[in-house]
Amino acid sequence: MSFSTEKEQLAKFQQDEISQHYFEVLRTLISKKSIFAQNVGLKEVATYLGEVFTAAGAHVIVDDSYTAPFVIAEFKSSKKDAKTIIFYNHYDTVPADNDQPWTDDPFTLSVHYGMMYGRGVNDDKGNITARLSAVRKYMRAHGDDLPVNITFIMEGAEESASMNLEDYLAKYKKRLQGADLLVWEDGSKNKEDQLEILGGNKGIVTFNLHVDSADVDIHSSFGGVIDSAAWYLVRALASLRDDKGKILVDGIYDQVIPPNERELELVKRYANRSASSLTEIYGLQLPMLKTDTEELLRYFFFEPSLTIEGITTGYQGDGVKTILPAHASCKAEVRLVPGLTPEGVLEAIRAHLDKEGFSAVQLEFTLGEMSYRSDMSAPSVLKVIQLAEQFYEKGVSVLPTSAGTGPMHTVYEALGAPMAAFGIGNVNSRDHGGDENVSIADYYTHIELVEALIKSYE
Repeated sequence: MSFSTEKEQLAKFQQDEISQHYFEVLRTLISKKSIFAQNVGLKEVATYLGEVFTAAGAHVIVDDSYTAPFVIAEFKSSKKDAKTIIFYNHYDTVPADNDQPWTDDPFTLSVHYGMMYGRGVNDDKGNITARLSAVRKYMRAHGDDLPVNITFIMEGAEESASMNLEDYLAKYKKRLQGADLLVWEDGSKNKEDQLEILGGNKGIVTFNLHVDSADVDIHSSFGGVIDSAAWYLVRALASLRDDKGKILVDGIYDQVIPPNERELELVKRYANRSASSLTEIYGLQLPMLKTDTEELLRYFFFEPSLTIEGITTGYQGDGVKTILPAHASCKAEVRLVPGLTPEGVLEAIRAHLDKEGFSAVQLEFTLGEMSYRSDMSAPSVLKVIQLAEQFYEKGVSVLPTSAGTGPMHTVYEALGAPMAAFGIGNVNSRDHGGDENVSIADYYTHIELVEALIKSYE
């Protein structure tokens, strides 16, 4: 079996009229800010997508019942017994503020040495245009017909816990149920240059902790006799987790659904993460919590984790201000696995803090999503794996879940379709960071893979 080189893929991309057309669509999508957290551009981008898919021949619904419109674009096959593929994507992005270094304007699609850059180019706008390119390429070659029904569903609040997605799915449940396969938003190649094909993700509950110890900040000379909000919160946080990362909240691990044998085997076979590789990638300065590879992988994929996202307390200006802070706050999260619910975990944390004598800590729920995990044994998923092996010289890495979070559980509960996540990214695509990027060769290979997936339903 021969595989195309990066140079060959670039040449094919440049000579492909359809791919070039939707590359310009991607350029426009990147230029249009669509940030749920800032309530920017959501209706404009949803409307634009509706126009793009209508022009491509789809029947389009743009439902703006809630803050972020929901876009459905349906391409129907002439076959009476045609199966259905659903592509789930999102058109919102995280911000690109001044705290992140960008070589070029993040909302201008730029190309340098075979790489394209821009906010959302991988997460997730580039995946939309690549998949639409594949659909149109097949249709042009086959008289504007398809061997399989294809539906795109695109939400605009994924980066903010998919607000109202559950409501939209309930509204269109009958229309969308019964798909043979649901292709998830995105994915990437790993450091071994293998395409990762994922079957799930962790859930999450994020929350704020607040402590008020006095009406005003107090002179620090009283530090030996008066407690401060800062010390109180630090002690409370320390009670939640041990120094190896184990959560110390009663009942958490009792609810965890353990992985089955196939899920364990997939991770053992395909996961290529280790303590040394993580240290190298991130330039770690502190010791790893887990050094044994088998233990590291089990915790990474199948165990919950508790993280401090940020702590704020006291004086942070120039010079010195000798005070006992009257207020302290923290943003924190727990990554969830099957068996755990956002509400249940937060209730357990509340009970733990009260039990340990930290009742003055106020908890505030901010967002939550359930987790989903698959053993990747559905026939339509196995078909994706077999096809992908024909396009990636280094092969594939099949994993039952990722350690990241998304609304897979919400979508699966509503639609019940087997799911596989794969996409156009690379190991250093920098999603959510500065200089978010995608290789044009990887972008075009994804187009070819999706076109082959469509062809496999002939």
